[in-house]
Amino acid sequence: MSNATEKNAELDLQALIKKAEAQETFPEVPLDEFSAPTYDEWKAACVALLKGAPFEKKLFTKTYEGITFSPMYFHADTEAIQPVGSFPGMGDYLRGVKANGYVNAPWGIAQACDETLPEENNELLKHEIEKGSTVYNIKVDCATRKGKDARECKHIGKHGCSVTTLGDVETLLKGLKLDQYPLYVYAGESALPLLALIVAAVKKNGGDVSKLCGVIGANPIAEYAGNGKLTQDLDKLFDEAAKAAKWAVKNAPAVKTVFVKSNVFSNGGANDVQEVAYTLATGVAYLRALLERGLTIDEAAGQIMFGFSMGANFFLQIAKLRAIRPIWAQIIQAFGGNEESQKIHIHGRPAKFFKTVYDPYVNMLRDTTELFSGVVGGVDSFENSTFDEPVRKGDEFSRRIARNMQIILQEEFGLLQPIDPAGGSWAVENLTKEIKEKIWAEFQVIEGKGGIVAALKEGYPQEQIAAILDARFKAAETRKDRIVGNNMYPNMTEERIDARPENQEENLKARKAAIENYLSTVDSAAVADALAAVKDGCACCAIAAAEKGATIAELRNALGTADVPEIKNIEAHRWSERFEALREKTEKFKAATGDNVKIFLANMGPIPQHKARADFTTGFLQVGAFQVLGNNGFKTVEEAAEAAKASGADAAVICSTDATYPEIIPALAPKLHEALPNATVFLAGAAPADLKATYDAAGIDEYIHVKANCYQILQALQQKKGMN
Repeated sequence: MSNATEKNAELDLQALIKKAEAQETFPEVPLDEFSAPTYDEWKAACVALLKGAPFEKKLFTKTYEGITFSPMYFHADTEAIQPVGSFPGMGDYLRGVKANGYVNAPWGIAQACDETLPEENNELLKHEIEKGSTVYNIKVDCATRKGKDARECKHIGKHGCSVTTLGDVETLLKGLKLDQYPLYVYAGESALPLLALIVAAVKKNGGDVSKLCGVIGANPIAEYAGNGKLTQDLDKLFDEAAKAAKWAVKNAPAVKTVFVKSNVFSNGGANDVQEVAYTLATGVAYLRALLERGLTIDEAAGQIMFGFSMGANFFLQIAKLRAIRPIWAQIIQAFGGNEESQKIHIHGRPAKFFKTVYDPYVNMLRDTTELFSGVVGGVDSFENSTFDEPVRKGDEFSRRIARNMQIILQEEFGLLQPIDPAGGSWAVENLTKEIKEKIWAEFQVIEGKGGIVAALKEGYPQEQIAAILDARFKAAETRKDRIVGNNMYPNMTEERIDARPENQEENLKARKAAIENYLSTVDSAAVADALAAVKDGCACCAIAAAEKGATIAELRNALGTADVPEIKNIEAHRWSERFEALREKTEKFKAATGDNVKIFLANMGPIPQHKARADFTTGFLQVGAFQVLGNNGFKTVEEAAEAAKASGADAAVICSTDATYPEIIPALAPKLHEALPNATVFLAGAAPADLKATYDAAGIDEYIHVKANCYQILQALQQKKGMN
């Protein structure tokens, strides 16, 4: 949609609002037949249903952001923050940057294309558009983002497509409708080498560079934070960013050259406040760098695109996106930017942190809620991840499912119609206000430290994120955070999906052949002359060198490299990784020895008496992929001890009820130790404070209950078994 058309749409909306205000108010609808309960009455009813469980602990949910979800929100409590005078496309853009939302311009479906070989990725890009994507989203591999020649790399195609020469880029872009669909490319530390190759390829094939749109963007600060090091001094990378930005402003005004992605923070385990505050602070660092190098604030702001991760907390993600827009608008306004520059462009994708290797099909459900919250929150484009992303590159099935989730929301769910659908929600408006205030406060902390770069060198964001990561891992250990298929509800019949490892030898052979075949047609003397002019970072010179046949590595070397002091990096993690490692250790031990940790369930009494505890214990221990030996229960402790001895188990768990334990435990626990001298004896359930000493003295080594540390118990059993 053109700016003029959107402006007309805003004027039409303002006219409708004035007309509505001029009309008589609707008559009040009497609700005398209903009696509105007070908060105290509602609370009393809840307390009665809880049957003694503490109201504050059960119905108030604390988040990692320091926000507490209330069980009920009331109009009177949120009346002051309702957006009564705020409309989409106006004001601080809390309700969206466009007056008509997605009605005339749906969010961009930007499914990532990451096949290793350029010719294969070209086919995938075309296929994605044919099947419903609306953005060419090219993921280049780690080597390409670092400006390395594929021939000199041990690993080709890691997380994306391998690109070294102009010929590679020509192959990659062949037949793409770049004048119709946006192009997204994340370039790593510097956009200039890839920008030069892409522009050279477009020009060589007769394309109009001025019609390019999208982002060919770098994020050197995030690369510094994630890797702890850079291949070039940060100030020099800022120089390159400014050169690329100035070229784009003049020659391809619809192309952005700075892509501020939050994934380095979210993948580290950051909470939503940290993720946004540090990402916005990164954006501000680029604003300052570009302003210092001659761009205006409006030019600088127009060069920046943001990418945010959608996490597992549905309503908080909506609130997060709604809070981001007014904060960025306020920042740009403080720099003197105009209203258009204050409109942030948000690209979303599901957070990798919350995806699992085991039971990966559950990732489809996780992706769905994260996509849904992103759309309700108002993303401008979205890249939905494939369910098998933690294991391998996607295939036709996983890509189709990921893409169709977006198409279904647009075409079948009708999510193109409502504009700011969460607007006015008592809960969401309250959460938006809370998280906005917390983001702003943390952003101010970073600014007080001299900006994000200074803060990273000090180690502040790393420490803050590490603390949240530790809290997440502890919550997973005790199963306060439930990871379906991993620390809860493991599928013991699961067959791991094929990782389909790529043949690196074949990839390297194919890439060498393609690169050398192209370079055989290149005038090396002309390339050398062109590269000599690139030293000052001039974008036009870099493009000219690319046109002559310079490789991405030659462009990087011509621009310069340097030894940069290392900082503590933010490592990427996933919330399930420790449980995955635990289970994988068991599976490897079982495959190597044919043995496993065997758990004997000492089920006492008839089935109704022990079943609940036996089922809970089975699920608890199967998280480690252990062999649980069940039964229908024993009438006497002698029978249970005899069966335990015959099992040869590594551990035994007494399962019954709290009422029967005082009689059973003193008699059974010693017999289990006698029957299985080297076994650990557990009790299913937590011991009452007045009986714990008695149970311990009888021989109970450990307790399995809802607050027990599942990870530590399973790890201890593995170590005792000799699993290293």
